[in-house]
Amino acid sequence: MTPAFSITAALRFDALTGLIPAIVQDADTGQVLMLGYMNEEAWARTQQEGRVTFFSRSRNCLWLKGETSGNHLKVVSLHVDCDADTVLVRALPAGPTCHRGTVSCFDQPQQAQSPAAPVGFLAALERLIVERQQFPERAPTSYTVSLFKKGMPKIAQKVGEEAVETVIDAVAGHRDSLPGEVADLLYHLLVLLVAAGVPMAEVISVLQERHRLPNTRHLTEK
Repeated sequence: MTPAFSITAALRFDALTGLIPAIVQDADTGQVLMLGYMNEEAWARTQQEGRVTFFSRSRNCLWLKGETSGNHLKVVSLHVDCDADTVLVRALPAGPTCHRGTVSCFDQPQQAQSPAAPVGFLAALERLIVERQQFPERAPTSYTVSLFKKGMPKIAQKVGEEAVETVIDAVAGHRDSLPGEVADLLYHLLVLLVAAGVPMAEVISVLQERHRLPNTRHLTEK
């Protein structure tokens, strides 16, 4: 059987326990879902099968996440940190990750979101869209994948449609539905940028440059 993933980096498993911490992150949203531990066999099986497998410290055995609940974690990508003593697993959850029935094993933050959080999410969304473009076989039924298959004309058409719907809602004063329309527009704009080979960072750089130049500052001062 050909491994779904193959990470050749030599990991530094704990000398006493033989384990390494594995952070699981939702590949779509960037949300941290849980922290588990893997031994060498669990790490190998995770790569081989493309589903997250841990080593249960309480039961002292391998534990396929979701083996009883069905809420498996499908691996999208695997990453080893600079010290090779921690791994990051970006995965797609089949259901709630936590035994409490919540999306994440971590509690919701009590503090207000930082202003940078929305920008960070857009960056994560851009990475996901790039991933869908480069590895369509990992999510063959994805809407994003279908857009890339249809090509730029279809993508541009969708941007136009979503822009019109956004304008209609704004002019009509539909406050409740406007965020949803803008979200659709932003998403399709990101798909268009990826299809055109233009990183979002380039667009942000243009905005920053215009903000610095006196004769174009009015374009970003609203």
